[in-house]
Amino acid sequence: MTLLEFARPVARTLCVGLTVALLLMASVPVLAETQDFRDGTPRIAVVSAFAPELEILKGELRDRSERSVNGVNFTTGTLEGRRVVLFLSGISVVNAAMTAQLALDRFAIERIMFSGIAGGVDPSLGIGDVAVPERWGQYLEMLFAREVDGGWATLPFFEYPYGNFGMMFPRSVTVSRAGADGPETRFWFPVDETLLEAARNAASKVTLARCTSDGRCLDRLPRIAVGGSGVSGGAFVDNADFRTWVFETFGARLLDMESAAVAHVAHANGVPFVAVRSLADLAGGGPGANQMETFLELAAGNAAAVVRAMLSEMPDRP
Repeated sequence: MTLLEFARPVARTLCVGLTVALLLMASVPVLAETQDFRDGTPRIAVVSAFAPELEILKGELRDRSERSVNGVNFTTGTLEGRRVVLFLSGISVVNAAMTAQLALDRFAIERIMFSGIAGGVDPSLGIGDVAVPERWGQYLEMLFAREVDGGWATLPFFEYPYGNFGMMFPRSVTVSRAGADGPETRFWFPVDETLLEAARNAASKVTLARCTSDGRCLDRLPRIAVGGSGVSGGAFVDNADFRTWVFETFGARLLDMESAAVAHVAHANGVPFVAVRSLADLAGGGPGANQMETFLELAAGNAAAVVRAMLSEMPDRP
């Protein structure tokens, strides 16, 4: 066999293989990466911190389409009859604020809903329960005070609306927003009352999961609690003493690492906001080791179930 005779079938095989590969590539949706993209369709943003929280909702989308902007993947479609855009904020406050503002800049967002897990600090709530707070604060915005003569020396140019945890003194934040006379100083960012009402209406229509997919069950049926306070900060909390301080100081029902940052951005942009959080652990308050990995799937599913019910309950326009 000559070299030419050997090469012909090899070339034919390579061509066929390349054709098949190109056809397969054409059948897979490719995320378009664009810097000047703008979607003018009014939508509700549904946000989660990491993939296990969001995939539950993405699986229910109709008319699904995906696009990548600045490395963030946005999925548009219809959920419970509402036009939505779903995306991951990433974990913690800076990622959450950055992606929330990116979404507001690129999409015509009418409302923002955060869906995910949290650590419980209110002793009346347990793992699997879903909390929908009426306000959010950034409790780890703090002064770390200097120790002086057995006490702590605070600085006069901050406001300290709450008591300290050792050297750590919570302080208010300053935020600017359209239509305001100037920057305002505040600790709490309110949740939209219409969205809270949707949560109240949904509460009686949702049955929350009690058992994980591998058969580990809670000792009671989880419930939905609407109202109260939530706090967020850039720390994963698994400490009983700190948990007690957070509850006693802020009256918080739960803590997480993103919601207050998104509430801050929503407030600055004048967009209605709500966060729906299900407890996957007790932030150090449980009798044994942290249980987040055990109940993450259950809690994420419970939060998603409430979000879907709220979408069905809310009015057409803000």
